[in-house]
Amino acid sequence: MLILWGIFAGLELWLELAYHFSGFGWSGFNPLYAMLLIAAWAGVEALLAGLLRGKIKKVIFYIELWLPVIWTGAQLVYLRIFKQPLLWKGMILGAEDALSDYWREALTSIIGSLPYLLLFVLPAIALPVILKKRGWTLPQFGSLEVLRTLVIIFAGTAGSVVMLEVGRLAELEYYEEYNEFYDPLTVAESMGVLPTLHGDTAAHLRLLWQDLFRQDQKEPEYVPALSQGVVPEDDVSGGDPPAGQIAESTVPEETAEPSDADVPEEPVVRPQQFDLDYDLLHQLADNEHQRWLADYIQSQEPVTTNEYTGMFEGYNLIFLTAEGFCTYAIDEELTPTLYRMAHSGFVCENYYVPLWQTSTSDGEYTNMTGLIPDGQHSMRKSASNVQPYALPAFFAGEGVYSYAFHDNSLSYYDRHKSHTNMGYDFRACKLGKLKESEWGDKVFAMEEPDQWPASDYNMMVATVPEYVNLEQFHVYYMTVSGHMLYNFQGNAMSVKNRDAVEELELSEGPKAYIACNIELDKAMEYLLAQLEEAGQLDNTVICLSADHYPYGLSDKEYEELAGKDLSQGKDKFRNTLILYNAAMEEPIYIDKACGSVDLLPTLLNLFGFEYDSRMYAGRDILSDREGMVIFNNRDFVTDSVIFTEKGDVATWLQDEEGNDIIPDDRKEEYLEAARQEVKDRYNFSAYILRENYYSDVMQAAADSPQE
Repeated sequence: MLILWGIFAGLELWLELAYHFSGFGWSGFNPLYAMLLIAAWAGVEALLAGLLRGKIKKVIFYIELWLPVIWTGAQLVYLRIFKQPLLWKGMILGAEDALSDYWREALTSIIGSLPYLLLFVLPAIALPVILKKRGWTLPQFGSLEVLRTLVIIFAGTAGSVVMLEVGRLAELEYYEEYNEFYDPLTVAESMGVLPTLHGDTAAHLRLLWQDLFRQDQKEPEYVPALSQGVVPEDDVSGGDPPAGQIAESTVPEETAEPSDADVPEEPVVRPQQFDLDYDLLHQLADNEHQRWLADYIQSQEPVTTNEYTGMFEGYNLIFLTAEGFCTYAIDEELTPTLYRMAHSGFVCENYYVPLWQTSTSDGEYTNMTGLIPDGQHSMRKSASNVQPYALPAFFAGEGVYSYAFHDNSLSYYDRHKSHTNMGYDFRACKLGKLKESEWGDKVFAMEEPDQWPASDYNMMVATVPEYVNLEQFHVYYMTVSGHMLYNFQGNAMSVKNRDAVEELELSEGPKAYIACNIELDKAMEYLLAQLEEAGQLDNTVICLSADHYPYGLSDKEYEELAGKDLSQGKDKFRNTLILYNAAMEEPIYIDKACGSVDLLPTLLNLFGFEYDSRMYAGRDILSDREGMVIFNNRDFVTDSVIFTEKGDVATWLQDEEGNDIIPDDRKEEYLEAARQEVKDRYNFSAYILRENYYSDVMQAAADSPQE
């Protein structure tokens, strides 16, 4: 009995150690919790194999032997591609997308991981051979063996429960990471792959339980008064107008004439908030999360207007999420248009783009909603929620149509659902898994749509004529030319622009990365030229932000591209925000800490929309609030500190005189408040999404129609 249990336990402990070394190197690792889970899980495997008889006994033994090997190998391959563990939601929702669009990355990762994968496989091959030579056969458990195995299972399970309970009572870091604030990457690195699986399974089951048995079974009551948007008279698309749910109270009633890009001299300061019926908001709360949200919103002090409020009122907005974009894609000679735009308009010198669990989709979600993603695939889940506080809602209130374009598949990440629900007329260059009879009118014709990655320039050529001559427009783009893999074999955009980077003294990865972003630069050059030709350039704002840093480059390649060490603080996530208007004579420099979650409230303020600043996890970058950037593992950066949750490491920032901005006697209080703020913004974002809570807010808005 002990030999059988030892085979399974030894194999899984080996896999834990090999996974940690191959995925995280020599970083700190506490395997105690993993060992307790291994003891229990190996006992279950031993009990199953020991009780069975005949041929099925041997079959089950080999399945139990190889399944952990395959699972751990898949985790390593996924980690090396996406820099995140593979979770249930990713497998359920993203498996088809991954197989269709990421097979190249998977193949490259498998080849690159072969030495480590051999380490995983070695004991599964060697153990049966060694045991057979020694004459060992699978045992048949009797009552005593069953009892002993049950004792081991109970001991491992009880030990893991006790360890978590001790962590909860003592408020230890590992408990928060594992249970209260589940961060899969941190759990995988600090506790192991088996704890990640158990934690993810528990979190997934909790969400399923909430979805199936939540207390609030009422249908959301909202008025889609403007949900069909406004179709321009000269619209040439022939498609249906966008759908989404918009509260009339969220937008001004009249359309203002375009104003000059001049800062008002004497702004009237007022709170950016709606008048809410808080009693009604609390009455509508049917569960703990909704009650928390009602209390939280009521307790929040809204952001106020500022000197930049309404600076671009009546202007056009073109908003881009640029695939894998970073500061080091910008070069004065190789990408001159991006360079000019990045050094004009609003220049944010401490801008960050965190990496979330679903990389591109979560990056889009953050940019477009001003909320922090809740686990994986938040954008997909938002497709079933009302979206009254996204950009198309505000523009629709002024009679402005909202387009969205993507130079990849219409169905990828279910954008045809989420973006349409948000209020965009969403188009793509390929159908993906959708039927042409139902979705064919949502595919725009462009040159070479099947290239991988496709050309952002070709997308602009195909789509800009649709809207550039309209009186006013809002357009969203999700680009793809900057997509990994960064090489000159499989990346069509890198190959296309290879000659331009041939003389750079860089290795292939960084060269190929710059080459594929030259295509984005060509796209922006074409866009600006068409806007100018149509007389729309000075009256258009262009906002471009990344979805994530180019994690398709290794850390070594990324530092080679940057030309400096990026291991300090959150330097890897520093990025460039382009917030550009050609009519601005001088750039406006912003040195506060800010990030992608702040984009939506910033744009709403600049465009002069009436909005409620408490409806977002981000804050208007141009407001007087201290900046805060929150990362996937609860690390954060403010204007005063760079804080790493693991190890409670605080790097205090200094003023011009070289003194810490926060004095020593206030640091503890400051950190405690900041950490609570991080938790609150995470919970706020999660509950807004899970509870479809904007529907309650709309009902509680005093001037929102209720019929």
